[in-house]
Amino acid sequence: MAVKAGEKVKVEYVGKLNNGTVFDKSEEGKPLEFTVGEGKLIPDFERAVEGMNVGETKTITIPAEHAYGKRDETLVRRLQRSVFPDNINPEKGMAINLYLPNGAVLAATIVDITDNEVVVDLNHPLADKDLTFDIKVVGAEPAKEKVAQ
Repeated sequence: MAVKAGEKVKVEYVGKLNNGTVFDKSEEGKPLEFTVGEGKLIPDFERAVEGMNVGETKTITIPAEHAYGKRDETLVRRLQRSVFPDNINPEKGMAINLYLPNGAVLAATIVDITDNEVVVDLNHPLADKDLTFDIKVVGAEPAKEKVAQ
């Protein structure tokens, strides 16, 4: 039976960049579980699984604009070093969370450090990158039907 929207599926996958670098993969014996169409994953990834059968494999490429978007240079910001707590020693390449006054949290990567400033990049690390996934469906459960009341 082909996977349909609303079904819970288990997939093994490997995500690669155009140069072959693996950026993510499912753990051995621990497939990724999700409900198709729920919107928790990249939409093109979810759509690719629809119609697949258990045991079937597929390779897809998702263009950057349908994955994490294009890089936005306005998301590279300079922060005063004094905004960092004393227990944080900023280092180039470090991934950090920035906590905003409204309670929002932004993921950032430190890209440069000077005596007075820390330059952070708020772009997703995979922004501007086409993503290729090797996908294998290893399990599927039919959608649970809602009982009329």
